[in-house]
Amino acid sequence: MDDSDDRVYYVISDLHIGGDEQLEEIPFREELLGFLKRLETTDEDAELVINGDAFGLWEFTSLEGIEKFDALVEAYPDLFEQLRATGENVDVTLLPGNHDYELAAYDEFVERFAAYNVDLVQEPSISRPVGDRAIHFEHGHQRDPNNHIEDWGNAHVTPLGYYYTTQVISRAGQLSDRGKFNWLKDVQAVTPTERMPVWLISKYFYREMNALLRYSLLPFLLLFNISALLAVLAGLDIAGIWSAPVEQVQSVFQLFGLAGTAAWVFLGANVAVAGLLLLVAVPLYLLRRDVRKTVDRFGVFETALTVDAELPYVDAAREIFDSDPGTDIFCYGHTHRPTLREIEGGLLVNSGTWLKRLHRRDGVVGVLPPVFYPSYQLAAVRIAAESDGVAVEFEEIEKPSPSPEELTLTERLLTLGRKPDPSLPDRAVLEPSKAADPPTAD
Repeated sequence: MDDSDDRVYYVISDLHIGGDEQLEEIPFREELLGFLKRLETTDEDAELVINGDAFGLWEFTSLEGIEKFDALVEAYPDLFEQLRATGENVDVTLLPGNHDYELAAYDEFVERFAAYNVDLVQEPSISRPVGDRAIHFEHGHQRDPNNHIEDWGNAHVTPLGYYYTTQVISRAGQLSDRGKFNWLKDVQAVTPTERMPVWLISKYFYREMNALLRYSLLPFLLLFNISALLAVLAGLDIAGIWSAPVEQVQSVFQLFGLAGTAAWVFLGANVAVAGLLLLVAVPLYLLRRDVRKTVDRFGVFETALTVDAELPYVDAAREIFDSDPGTDIFCYGHTHRPTLREIEGGLLVNSGTWLKRLHRRDGVVGVLPPVFYPSYQLAAVRIAAESDGVAVEFEEIEKPSPSPEELTLTERLLTLGRKPDPSLPDRAVLEPSKAADPPTAD
């Protein structure tokens, strides 16, 4: 390992390559190969750090241990040959994440990856010098109680996240091609995981539901808010409390003759249904509230499924910075959210994911299911010492948006003017440290 001050680090994470059946597809295959080919020919003194979850080993449910490596090489020979070629020019370091934790549990993986010029480090974290600073690398799952590995190196450790992966994500990969469209495999891109039920409802409504049924429901769902309001006003009218609003609305519709009458009848039907739903919703809400209080009292669910995207890592970065004054950059992945922010003189950096990002867009009217707008934020974090300090920046790797193919016409209409902005964080520079001696690598 060359510890020279001018070494440049490229960081990627959360590729999640591999898995059962439909999870075998790599939608960013060409982009990843292109990035690795660029490093194969760079004249920089560089190291590529793959900071966890490069592979989806938990997503292989019918294979064990080193068999999963053989499956990866067989499925992606071009990727492994490119890793070999890239590794001849720059150092390639691989850290285990939670989805590929088995890399830390079987020593055979080290030798097998070394044959492709990849240095597999079977530790939860590493440190690297850059200029007069140091970078702390870890995947980040150790800060997540649902994916924390207590007995590091034990092949039989199965945290809660393991069961979610094997029972939900892997099963989705096995079933995805049975749908009208091959969308179920994207469940691994749904974050936070608590959104998964809502995402399933959304995809069923916009993708799987019979088109005639969907379009017959659309007017009712779009007008539900208005119908609910009119149902309340109709109740006040029937009770003799306030009749003016209903009379005024009815008189407006009468101005349009037969068309107005038809619209009034249609709206009346909506109002009747909305009124019944409101009557049912009140006792259901009270029941749900009481059940939740009971569940909380017994402590059945003590933790959320998803770790906070930043707070645990802010605390972890402060601990690292305090315990090692020469370390001022905390680089992680796991949460799939590209991040670059300053923390008390240091930097918190999340390298994001190469998986699809799904941005929730709730309806502005009615009670339609939310739209999950897809995008890509492919990037590599570049960390290098420059004349004005240590620079950290995201280098974007362009990939066309999948939205034209993956969103229905209805979804595109409902998200007009509300497309997500998948821009990456701005460049940041740490000014030269006052420390006399630069830190050394692990």
